Amino acid sequence: MIDIKMLKLGLEQLTTEKKLPFEKIQEAVEKSLAAAYQKEYGEKGQLVKCHINFDAGVMNFDQVKIVVDKDAVRFEEEVDLPEDDVRAALPRYNEERHILIDTAKLLKKNVEIGEELVFPLEMKDDFGRIAAQTARQVIMQSIRESEREVVSGEYTDKLNTIVSGVVERVERGMMIIDLGRTSGLMPMEEQIPGERLLPGARVRTFMYSIEDTPRGLAIRLSRTHPKFLSELLKAESSEIEDGVVEIMSVAREPGSRSKISVKSNDEKIDPVGACVGQRGVRVNAITSELHGEKIDVIEYSSDVSEYVKKSLSPATPTKIEINEDDKKATVYVTEDEQSLAIGKGGQNVRLAARLTGYKIDIIADDSIASDSSFDDEENN
Repeated sequence: MIDIKMLKLGLEQLTTEKKLPFEKIQEAVEKSLAAAYQKEYGEKGQLVKCHINFDAGVMNFDQVKIVVDKDAVRFEEEVDLPEDDVRAALPRYNEERHILIDTAKLLKKNVEIGEELVFPLEMKDDFGRIAAQTARQVIMQSIRESEREVVSGEYTDKLNTIVSGVVERVERGMMIIDLGRTSGLMPMEEQIPGERLLPGARVRTFMYSIEDTPRGLAIRLSRTHPKFLSELLKAESSEIEDGVVEIMSVAREPGSRSKISVKSNDEKIDPVGACVGQRGVRVNAITSELHGEKIDVIEYSSDVSEYVKKSLSPATPTKIEINEDDKKATVYVTEDEQSLAIGKGGQNVRLAARLTGYKIDIIADDSIASDSSFDDEENN
């Protein structure tokens, strides 16, 4: 005999352990008991449901029948219909789970096709070994599905945001990070070059992908994603959080250097100052988080020439020619500024090209072209 009071206490304990709503656990138990009843006492094809009223201390079993029209099912005499007969594809009528609309109307006047009618079953709570095993399998599966559903909902809400976790281990370059209720994966290409994170280290990452797979929830994390920098800056700057300052574009070479352009929606607010902070405190905090990555914050301009000029900071061009049709900028600098404009290994002009979306050619004042032609598609 099932003790409803003791069952409730057990479910409450399970609720705490699994961190699931009580209703989800109750639903899993009711489903498992219905499966056990069906296995031990039910007829083939019968739909059985269980309902437990913990307040009243009562448990009921019901048979459910779906109301159908005779034209929507095929009957016993139609078993051997030819394959090209349209009725051959219809579900077979089963009196244990179907009830014809004409019969259903005798029980309920305003009943509709597709509606479920419930018929009480004799109370049983003495199940055999096989039925008990079936119940156990159903409840474990239901709880796993509920856990998966809850975790999926919780982490889907965190997609495209920063999440914190603890490094569990590294397997063949893949970093597994404990996020609390589940783990996330950070592939090698999403890790900052040169940064070494040991097991047990707390780390912040950007959740850029979440997928529900047959093997469970697949959460992908990154510390190299451009949006990770955007979200870090957003967390440091209240002006960005409030929408007063807007991030327009980000170009990153993770762990080395980044450029980010911002604009202000309030003429009284300096967008660069709002991001850099007093004495650079805001941007320095992000540099520390990103393993020493240097960050250039520039003010966005709708004037392409001005925008390209600022993007090449700290170099100062003497002249800029813009070809908007080809999205190309030819930038003239003094010989002294040429190496500064190009940057070490071409990094400065490469980042400027990605930031602005323009191919940039750097040319010395004496009109001798250097091999410093970059566009926004290089090294992406």
